[in-house]
Amino acid sequence: MTPTTPTLYLARHAETVFNAAARMQGHMGHTPLTRNGIRQADDMGRALRASLGPKPDIDLWASRSGRTMQTAAIIAEHLERDFFDIRADDRLLEIDVGDWEGRLYHDIVAESGPLICPDRRVFLRKPPNGEWYPDIERRLQNWLAGLDPARPALVISHGITARVLRGALVGGTPFEEGCVPLAKDAPQGTVFRIEGGREEPIHVGHGSVDGKAKGF
Repeated sequence: MTPTTPTLYLARHAETVFNAAARMQGHMGHTPLTRNGIRQADDMGRALRASLGPKPDIDLWASRSGRTMQTAAIIAEHLERDFFDIRADDRLLEIDVGDWEGRLYHDIVAESGPLICPDRRVFLRKPPNGEWYPDIERRLQNWLAGLDPARPALVISHGITARVLRGALVGGTPFEEGCVPLAKDAPQGTVFRIEGGREEPIHVGHGSVDGKAKGF
């Protein structure tokens, strides 16, 4: 992080049908929210409305993925902001899981062994033909460099992407030697306020951290 990084409100998208089915989404899985996910997004919107007030003068960003855009649309309604104010950006997409995208977790595990470190809740290895954590950090750093330091921003992103971004902004523990720092996981629907190298949750979601809600 640089001293010119603006105040960020960083949210993890709500639960999707792929999450509920334990199916891998990755970065291009445009999967809709479940009814539970819609409730989560409503809770996020109410919490942000309580924190920011109506029609806040804040930049709105979201990953271009369908699940983040749907979450962002619901939040924008609560904030009385126009959906078309949301800036969709591919640099905020979830990790590219390559050949795993769209597949059930248990099928991948049965074929190639465990995928997730149970203590850290991160991938144990790079997805075949996909990304690894430093790849995500590079695109996020490029996005951060273009932000207006005078403009606070609300960002709707994903589980792993948010952990890499929070790791860069507030610190974390590298998954392996020489890798980028990763912040601790947070349930779906959680919203953090990040400023001056510190973070505070303004809403802790009631979605799964991992468990049934796979696919990030």
